Amino acid sequence: MPALPLDDSARAASSPAETEGGFGVYIHWPFCLSKCPYCDFNSHVMRDVPEEAYVDAIIRELTYFRALSGPRTLTSLFFGGGTPSLMTPQTVTKLIDAVAGLWHMPQGTEISMEANPTSVETAYLKGYKGGGVNRISLGVQALSDDDLRFLGRLHSVGEALQAVKLARGVFERVSFDLIYARPAQTPAAWRRELEEAISYAADHLSLYQLTIEPGTAFEKLFKAGSLLPPSADDAATLYEVTQEVCAKAGFGAYEVSNHAKPGAECRHNLVYWRYGDYVGAGPGAHGRLSVEGKKIATETERLPSRWQAEVMRAGHGLTRMEEIASAEQGDELMMMGLRLSEGVPLARYEKLSRRTIEEKRLLLLEKDGLIIRRGGQLYATARGRLVLDKLLGELLV
Repeated sequence: MPALPLDDSARAASSPAETEGGFGVYIHWPFCLSKCPYCDFNSHVMRDVPEEAYVDAIIRELTYFRALSGPRTLTSLFFGGGTPSLMTPQTVTKLIDAVAGLWHMPQGTEISMEANPTSVETAYLKGYKGGGVNRISLGVQALSDDDLRFLGRLHSVGEALQAVKLARGVFERVSFDLIYARPAQTPAAWRRELEEAISYAADHLSLYQLTIEPGTAFEKLFKAGSLLPPSADDAATLYEVTQEVCAKAGFGAYEVSNHAKPGAECRHNLVYWRYGDYVGAGPGAHGRLSVEGKKIATETERLPSRWQAEVMRAGHGLTRMEEIASAEQGDELMMMGLRLSEGVPLARYEKLSRRTIEEKRLLLLEKDGLIIRRGGQLYATARGRLVLDKLLGELLV
């Protein structure tokens, strides 16, 4: 059973450790119209959601986390899922107002929402913006109708592009996702698709390699030999095409899978990658919070009905709330930070982990062309980012 949260009178002023990397709030809306075969997120197909009851439970859990975190200034608020754009604008507004009442939300705080093209309507988009959302992220995933069907998406290319057009007419900040390294996808075909996507993109693209995740429908097909993704070498070639095309168009790779025009980086995701603090509320959400000099990991119950019942009983749906050991904090910082083009501050790694990386190991990785050290920062090179898991395995021994 998690300990009771501290009230403000029991907390000292925020320490530097609590402000490094920023502070975000993530709200998970787990409901979808269908389950995509590649998806391993906590999502549940449910069409008649008791929306008001779930929103009341989310606000109740947010209130618990506010008592745990103490007063903080928000960097960002993110609605993810699932399909949060299935919520009505009134519901989203209520949640934004609740967050703003619990923590300090400066004017201009990034408020992002994920949306699927099938659930985007002009009235809802305007309603979301009116309620405070200022950044939209669309799950386009492919610009091929055949591949959209393969990926289990419910929209067509035409619907996706219309949704992008509608979103750009409402929001200044628009992002959309694409999945590449699909079966039989060639570098030339991906180049054409990516160039077309960039012609529609506003300021941000998330470009993910298809991975076969445990427990998904795609894993079953893969094990049965019915799904053959590109080889590692072919996937690396597609990754290199991604970097080349995006760089040429002015979309810098500020993170391994995320590309943006200067200043358009997703501030919420940067909280994760910079190892900041964040509240995770809703079924199956994860969080990281600095409390009284300790870094706390939180997880909530995944099943929505069980999560809701626990929140109404105990004020939260937590299944995990425990301190993260110093060495693990350092590992998490490095695993997240080396994904970023800005790299990792070595001094912060040493402070969190209470250890140093052997000089001979760093020299060897530099000699192999996998890392660079400059100005107290540690960076993964382009080659290092291609083999990031291997690099981390050699670095964090």
